[in-house]
Amino acid sequence: MVSASVQAAPPSPSAGATVLTHAEGANSADDLAKKLSNPVSSLISLPFQSNFDFGYPDDGFRYLMNIQPVVPIALSDEWNLIWRTILPVISQEDVIRGSSQSGLGDTTMSFFFSPAQPTASGVTWGVGPALLLPTATDDLLGTEKWGAGPTFVVLRQQGSLTYGMLANHLWSYAGEDDRNDVCSTFLQPFISVGLGKGATITLNSETSYDWEGEQWTVPINLVYSKVLKIRGQMLQWQIGGRVYAEAPDDGPEWGVRTGLVFLFPK
Repeated sequence: MVSASVQAAPPSPSAGATVLTHAEGANSADDLAKKLSNPVSSLISLPFQSNFDFGYPDDGFRYLMNIQPVVPIALSDEWNLIWRTILPVISQEDVIRGSSQSGLGDTTMSFFFSPAQPTASGVTWGVGPALLLPTATDDLLGTEKWGAGPTFVVLRQQGSLTYGMLANHLWSYAGEDDRNDVCSTFLQPFISVGLGKGATITLNSETSYDWEGEQWTVPINLVYSKVLKIRGQMLQWQIGGRVYAEAPDDGPEWGVRTGLVFLFPK
C-alpha cells in the first residue's frame, strides 16, 4: 500500500527556501533523499502526493491526493515496525459517465516488520500485514469492503542507487453484500538514482491486478525530487508524469504527479 505515477523542468526554489549545497547540507540532503528511496527506512515523513489523470473516455478527469504518513517504531535494537498509511482524497468528473464525485476513498494501512540494519550487501526487507478500510465517503469512490492480506518489500542500496519491489495482496472478508468482492494484487518495482545535493530521479510502476474483474492497470511513473529546507523545516518536493501501459477500457491514458513531503529526521 506504497504504495508509487514527461518530465518537467524543476522550478527554482521559492523565497525563503534554502537549497542545501554546502558540504554538510549536501550530505544531509543526500542522506534524507536516500532514506526516502527506502520504504522501510527509520525516517518519519508526511507525504502529500497529488495525481492528475487524463485521457478518460468522454474527456473525464480525476484528481487524487494521497496522504501517506510513514511512522517507524523501534521494537528493539534489531527490529523496527514501519507503519505506512495511504488515505486518498478524490475529485473526479465524468470518470463515471455523466456524474462527478468528491470525497475520501478507501484507506490502506501496511505494517512492515524490518531489520533495523541492512545486510552487508545493502539488502533491506520488510514483511507484515496490509489492511483495507472502507473509509470512502461516496459509494462510487470505494469498495464498501473490509480487506486484509500480506505485504512485503525487498530492496538494495548501493551508493546512489536504490532498487527493489514492494507488493501486497488484499482479499475482502466483510462489507456490503451487494458489492463485488475484493481480490487484488499490487506490485511496485522501483529504481532510484541519487543525483547529488538532495536530488533523485525515480522510475517505478504501480501495477495492480483485479482478480475479480481480470483486469491489469499498469501506470509507469518517472519522477524528479529534491530535498531542501524552508524556514527550518526539511522538505522534499516532487514532479513527474506517467503513462498507462495497460488500463481498463474506461481508464485514463496519462497523468501528472506532484508531491510535497514533510520530513522529521531524528
